[in-house]
This record gives sequence, structure tokens and C-alpha cells, in this order.
Amino acid sequence: MTKIIKRLFIAGVALSFVGCDKDFVDVNTNPYAVNAVDPALLFSGSQRTHLGTWAAESQIVQQFVVPYNTGANLGINFNEDIDGVSNPKWDQSYAGGANGNGAPIKNMMQALSLLSTTTNRPNLVNMIRIWKAQVFMGLVDEYGDVPYSEAGRGYIDKLFYPKYDDDAIIYDDIYKEIKEATAALSPTADYVAADLFYGINGHSTTKTANLATAAQVAKWKKLGYSLMLRLGMRYSKLNATKAQSIVAEAFAGGVMTSNADNAIIKYDGTVYTQGDNGALRNFSQFNYAGEPFVNQLKSTKDPRGKNILANFPNPGNVSATPNPDTVLANQFGAPVGVTDAQITAAGSPYRGTRSGGLNYSQINVWTVASPASADLYVTYAQTSLLLAEAAKRGWIPGGDAQAKIYYDNGVTADMQEYTIFPGTVPITNGEIAAYLADPAVAYNATDAIKLINIQYWIACIRNGGEAFANFRRSTYPSLSPNLFNNKLNNGFARRLSYPDVEASANPVNYKAAATAIGGDKLTSRVFWDIP
Repeated sequence: MTKIIKRLFIAGVALSFVGCDKDFVDVNTNPYAVNAVDPALLFSGSQRTHLGTWAAESQIVQQFVVPYNTGANLGINFNEDIDGVSNPKWDQSYAGGANGNGAPIKNMMQALSLLSTTTNRPNLVNMIRIWKAQVFMGLVDEYGDVPYSEAGRGYIDKLFYPKYDDDAIIYDDIYKEIKEATAALSPTADYVAADLFYGINGHSTTKTANLATAAQVAKWKKLGYSLMLRLGMRYSKLNATKAQSIVAEAFAGGVMTSNADNAIIKYDGTVYTQGDNGALRNFSQFNYAGEPFVNQLKSTKDPRGKNILANFPNPGNVSATPNPDTVLANQFGAPVGVTDAQITAAGSPYRGTRSGGLNYSQINVWTVASPASADLYVTYAQTSLLLAEAAKRGWIPGGDAQAKIYYDNGVTADMQEYTIFPGTVPITNGEIAAYLADPAVAYNATDAIKLINIQYWIACIRNGGEAFANFRRSTYPSLSPNLFNNKLNNGFARRLSYPDVEASANPVNYKAAATAIGGDKLTSRVFWDIP
């Protein structure tokens, strides 16, 4: 009897497995799960990467100042290495950040992995390669050695603790990637509708896919060669011969020729907001324009000033005043390396207080620093100014005569692109002409390199990372070091430090990288930034 019962039990169990197996897949599949993803969407999400923050890169180049030296505000203005100040570039371009863009490198690597099984989307593949190169260029520029060959491969290859590669070697491979990918773009191949720069939601191309492929590819080729130009110029101090070769190649390939070529991403200010600008508005008492930057704009009567600077009645509540004082003559920049206590002390030589803050100008949170402001990654203005320097150095044809044309074109383009920011006052052709005729601004052969790079500094007001990189490369503008203390050896921050979490999450590779660059310090230098 016992044996019969056992046999019946076993048979019943077997039948139950057969019955369950019939619906096993359906029962154990989440109908709401994302089981497949379009690689183009992974790419578009990765286009919105880090450009620099007001609290870090823009403070190093003295466009911006936080005069408070307590708590989370203790940072670059007081020569302190604060983890939270250095992290945004790493988080928002590599690891996956708080701005909602996921992990750009991981997503682009995953997209390339998915696309490796198909050959019918070559333009998407090559756009990803170009943009991945741009992201890694920014990471190298700010940190030095970073994970590269093993980066973003945790899901694909189970490489959860990537090694850090030598920054010079990374740059060589970035150059190769830009060169190959830009050349491989085809006007007869796939149209990438999800592209945030030049796709169906982009700012400067035809919206009908069957007409737009050639236009989109033409824009991406210009973007690729403009990035190559930027990369080549990075070598100007380190290896002029190599710089000239890469710059000449980029120029021959064809760089940006108008503001319609700009690689930008717009925000509506409500559903989609520029995060760093939103924080600037929400914590406005910490937002002040840097004295060197304000003085530059005032001394040359720069018409961009009215769209950048503002005096608010209450610096601690800028949202209450949508129409602040923007008259350039009334603007005063906050001193660098001076605390709020020093500014407000009785009998101090400073301007003291104004209502809920300090009596200094702020970056206008209704215009260039609006939550609805655009992100400008690579622009015609920047590109023209780099061409001006290249022509002046003899790396491309034309000498001073052509350098002046590029210089004037770059300044003009930068002024004209302010129309993309909300609430700005258009700059007229007459204002541009008067500005370019000012003896302190007008191109001249003797001061050309200085003039060009001061304009690059101004043109990068919404791209702090690029302003920081070009300041180290060119040494202009001629800023005075912040001597609040001697933690930077009486100089400037030359890089940002690795996030503290790397020391615990990836300790072996972190320690090797820190040793290789001469210590994980603000004063260590990336390979192209030679003294």
C-alpha cells in the first residue's frame, strides 16, 4: 500500500510539473518589465552629460564666486579639496549621476554592444563613438588617468573594478575614435531620430527623416572635426608639432561654420530643467559673479554683460525679482578668496551686505543661469576662436589676416547665440561692431593669443569644464592666484580629485592611478598641462 501511495505521489508531482511547464514562461514574465531597449535611446540619454558646475570649474576660472567658507560651501574659492565639489563631472559623465542622465559611459557601451549584432545602423554606431570620445576627453581633462579600456563593461564583461588607463594613451585612442567615426558617417545610411542635437527634436535640421539623413550626417561630421580641432589644440604646450598635425587634419575635414551647427540641448524649465542652474536659483544667496569676470565685461562695455549679470534687491530670494537691474555700469563682482565675514566686517574695504545677501552682482538666473537655459557642448563661436589661434600660430593657412576674420566671427557668433537663452535682450549688429572696434578688444598681431583666449573664456560661461581646460592650456586670461592659503602652492587647481568612494569601491586601481599622476591632489596635472 505504501509503495502504491509513493508511486501515485510521484506521478502526481510529475504531472504537476508538466502542467506548470506549459505556462511557465507566461507566469514568470513580468508584463511591465523592459526586456528590450532601442540603442538610440541609450545614446540620446547619454548626450546630456556634464559641462561643469558653478561651484567647481567656473570658480577655478573666476567667473563665479561662493564667498562662504563653512560647511558644503567650503571649496574651490578657499583652495579646499571637497569631495562633493569634485564629484559631479565623474558622476554625470561616467558613473551615473544625480541629474537623471543615468550612467552615460555604461549606456553607450551597452548600446554599442547591442549594435554589434547588426550592420544596418552604422551612423548611430559612429555618433556614439564620437560622443563617447567627447565624454572621455572631458574626464581626462579634469581628472587625468581614468577608467577607459575597461570602463562601462560591468554588465557586458563582468568587469566591475576597471583599471585606470594612462591619460596620454586615452587621448591617443580618443583621436583615433573621432577620426575613424567621423570619416565613416554616411549620408545614405541610417537616420537617428533620437539624436538630441540634430534629430527630430534637434534645433537645426529638417524634421522629416527621409530628407534629414544627409543634413544630420553633415552636422555630425562638422561636430566630429570640431572636437578633433579642440583635441589638437590641447597639445599646444606639450607638443606643438602634434598639435599642428591634428589641427590641420580637422580643418581640412571641415569644422562648424555657423551657429546652426552648434551641439546644444535645450530645456523647457518645467519638466526638463538644467539642474545646476536650478540649484543656483534655489540657493541664490551663494551665487555671485567673480570680480575678474565682471571687470572684463565692464572694462570693454561688453554687450553680453546685460544678459549674464544682474543685481537683485534680495540676493537670497532672486525668484522674487524677474526683472533685476542688468545695467552693466551697476555691476560689481565679488572678490576672490575673501570670506563673507571679511566682506561684511565693519570698516572693511568691501561692499558689505544687501538685504538677504552680499552687495555684489549675481549670475542672472532668469537668462543664462535659468533652469530653462540651454547646455552648449561645442559651438561655432568656440570653434572659430580656436581656428583664430591656429591661424595665428601658422598651423592652418591665412596668418594674421585670416586669424582676425576667425576672431571676429567667433565673437559675433557668441553674441548672436544669446537668443537661445530665455529672457535675453538681442545684441544688435551695431553693438557687435562697436565692441570689435574697441582698442581693448580689436584683433592685433601682438596680443592675438591673449585676446583670442579671453574671448574663449567669455564664450564658455555656460561650459565651465571647457573654460577650465582652455585656461590651463592657454594660460589666459591672466588671473591672479587665490592666496587665501597656500594649499595650492600659490597657484591654481590643475585638476579635480577622484571621488572618495573610488578609494573604497575600487581601491587597488584607485591607488595605482593616484600614484601614477603624482597623488590624488588638486595640484597634480593632466598630461597635456605642462608647467
